[in-house]
Amino acid sequence: MIETMSAKHFVNDATHLVNSALQALTITNPSVALDAENKIIYRRPGHAPQVSIISGGGSGHEPSFGAFVGEGLLSASVAGTIFASPSAEQIRRAIMSRVDAQKGILVTVMNYTGDVLNFGMGVEKAKAAGMKVEMLVVGDDVGVGRAKAGKVGRRGIAGTVLVHKISGALAATGASLEDVYKVAKLTAENIVSVGASLDHVHVPGRAPPDPNSSEKLADGEVEIGMGIHNEPGSGREKVELPKLVERMLQQLLDQKDKDRAFLRVNSNEVVLLINNLGGVSVLELGGITAEVVGQLEKNYNIKPVRVLSGTYMTSLNGLGFSISILNVVNTNIGGPSMLQLLDAPCEATGWAAPVKKETWEAKSSQVRDASASAVDEIQASGLKIDPEAEKAALISGLERLIAAEPAVTRMDTVVGDGDCGIGLKRGAESVLKMVSQTKLSGDAVVDLSKIVQVVENTMDGTSGALYAIFLNSLVHYLRQQASAGVATAKVWGTALKQASEALSRYTPAQPGDRTLIDALHPFIEVLNASGDFKKAAEASKKGAEGTKGMKASLGRTVYIGGSGFEQVPDPGAWGLSELFLGLAGVKSSEPDYEMV
Repeated sequence: MIETMSAKHFVNDATHLVNSALQALTITNPSVALDAENKIIYRRPGHAPQVSIISGGGSGHEPSFGAFVGEGLLSASVAGTIFASPSAEQIRRAIMSRVDAQKGILVTVMNYTGDVLNFGMGVEKAKAAGMKVEMLVVGDDVGVGRAKAGKVGRRGIAGTVLVHKISGALAATGASLEDVYKVAKLTAENIVSVGASLDHVHVPGRAPPDPNSSEKLADGEVEIGMGIHNEPGSGREKVELPKLVERMLQQLLDQKDKDRAFLRVNSNEVVLLINNLGGVSVLELGGITAEVVGQLEKNYNIKPVRVLSGTYMTSLNGLGFSISILNVVNTNIGGPSMLQLLDAPCEATGWAAPVKKETWEAKSSQVRDASASAVDEIQASGLKIDPEAEKAALISGLERLIAAEPAVTRMDTVVGDGDCGIGLKRGAESVLKMVSQTKLSGDAVVDLSKIVQVVENTMDGTSGALYAIFLNSLVHYLRQQASAGVATAKVWGTALKQASEALSRYTPAQPGDRTLIDALHPFIEVLNASGDFKKAAEASKKGAEGTKGMKASLGRTVYIGGSGFEQVPDPGAWGLSELFLGLAGVKSSEPDYEMV
């Protein structure tokens, strides 16, 4: 995990940033409009009358709240500056002029003092004008317990979006304000959430954080229960993900923790929300989600009926995540259930839940039987090869390639991203293990096919794909020459040439482009001309050496630029030539290639 929060931003003017981001919402969703002066995003008129739902708060929590405005969700949102509540006047204008008031209005706000006071003032002004308005304050965070929170109560964090979604879907059905408020309140009372972060966030336009500040988290340290405005949580620890998730779930679900036992999960239906606070990669959020779901089932026997994982409420680019658990209960209003409301479609760019309820409820455990589609056992070709000589040549070639890894890595560090040597070594070690532990059949096609399977499973990236395509083609063309009976140099040469031609259909690389082709092509040409594997290997090495000073036409080196190509040969070509020399029985020379 990255452990330093970036203070770099593309837009450093916080006022311009908020205003332009609000404008962008009207670009990505044509059903919403912007009152720029008051920072209000609202649904355009023309839809059927319904209870209007308004929310909002400080900016910096996107997609909350503006991107949740749309059919089936919020009717309007009001934005403050970054991490600051909108004013009471902004809120009053939203309530009294930007939404349909015919069936009443529900104002939902997270439990922060500024938000509660300003939204409350706007609500009271609307009531004084004779409007039918209800206000609900959501506090779902258990990061700060009862003792410390005192009269303020729990903060509102990501679980609030579930309240918005469920109440918004109910309002869209034409339900009364009384029922919409009741279900929203019931939802809020059945949600618990907690967050964790590796660092505090930086607000655009502010001075960079002091690296010596006591607020800064140490390397490897996690703030458990951190709020969405950099507020402290329950404590800091150096802890890996499994233990971190364990602590977070304890705060959410441990009934023995009387300071935090806000919710007893007593329903057979539980919704899980894993929320990205803004700076966690999609890949890492997937790992977090898997860990949370696994521990819920193992330690609490909870199997969520819905799992939402994504970015719903951020803390700018916060390097953290939150877990929210909704205990699904009966709404007792005679209408759709909480789950049905959660599943109901909506038209808001910030809401992401693309899986249909039918898919969730099917609970399918079916998998495709690999044996049903797998390729049959490799059929013998009859193309013979001395298994002992074959094994010796393979071991020699693979060991030489493995020994060349440091040199190849040094070269690739200059002209690439430094992973070529490791990739070749990983593949070579895997093939060497297979060859050493397996009795070769003496059938060239069968044995090469087994090697191809190892290469495909252990070598990734561009070079792995090139090797896999080439070797699969080589298997094909060797099988076509099975009538020869013995895999002679001539047979190998012909098949190699045909496989090279097949490879050219997938890559434009030609000799002179500074790729592994510069080592492969001369090997094939000399082998076909001479029938001598050693001469062919030496030609391959000469071809690889010739790439030093050759400007790349393909591959990562093209993008890296610089003069590195003048200092070292192409690492892929060098590695392949080392393999060929080893296969031909040429012992590794010392010293390894040294960079000039």
